[in-house]
Amino acid sequence: MTKAPALSLRDVGVYFGTREILSGITLDLAPGALVGLIGPNGAGKTTLLRACASLAPSSGEIALHARALKSWEPRARARAIGYLAQERSVVWPVTTARLVALGRLPHLGPWDSPSQADDAEVQKAMAATDVLHLADRPVTELSGGELTRVLVARLLAGAPDILLADEPVSGLDPAHAMQVLAILRALAGQGRTVVVVLHDLTLAARYCDRLVLMDAGAIVADGAPLDVLTPAHLARYYGVTADIENLPGGPTVVPRSLSAGDRGAR
Repeated sequence: MTKAPALSLRDVGVYFGTREILSGITLDLAPGALVGLIGPNGAGKTTLLRACASLAPSSGEIALHARALKSWEPRARARAIGYLAQERSVVWPVTTARLVALGRLPHLGPWDSPSQADDAEVQKAMAATDVLHLADRPVTELSGGELTRVLVARLLAGAPDILLADEPVSGLDPAHAMQVLAILRALAGQGRTVVVVLHDLTLAARYCDRLVLMDAGAIVADGAPLDVLTPAHLARYYGVTADIENLPGGPTVVPRSLSAGDRGAR
């Protein structure tokens, strides 16, 4: 039986001033799958995630659990949707544990102190992302990869139904990148709705159940990874000639050269 979508988009558009960033986006995002947003730089992936998180003004219709996203009370919406931004800058020298605990704020009233249950969620998130040993360190002293894992922990600590992560493995070493994607895939397997922006096409092919390929502010392909990651799509939208190989560890995308339609030459 097909699951009802947690997020539904119908003819969604986003303008920045007079510039059209997204146009005609129609998409259903159901629980139980890890969905990868892929596409070349400037395709509109980040803007689409921001629109889904109600962080970018949009036209058309976006519904959260069959109810208009704009009608949700902000705190309830923040409990339902967790968002990891592409920007990783943190300027306050708070400790790692304190930063991760901010993920629990949507669950607290204005004057509430964190409960034991809140503390348990924070500890679980930090353990999952391998940052417990950084608990007392100021986040301004962390490496870029460590900070990324801490911010992923903050996302997990909120325990949202819908997780939107913009390049969650950017700057991570291979082991931690695989660890983060395994966590997100497991959450999808538990019935969450998980959407990630990825540039590593091999990781996208191996961990995602579904890929949505974007170009120039529109969806140009949507389906199973090997149906989307075709040589023709990679040549047309990424400007590369590539081999897609089924190796024992899973599909592998190997760019070989710039294609005749090299995007950078346009």
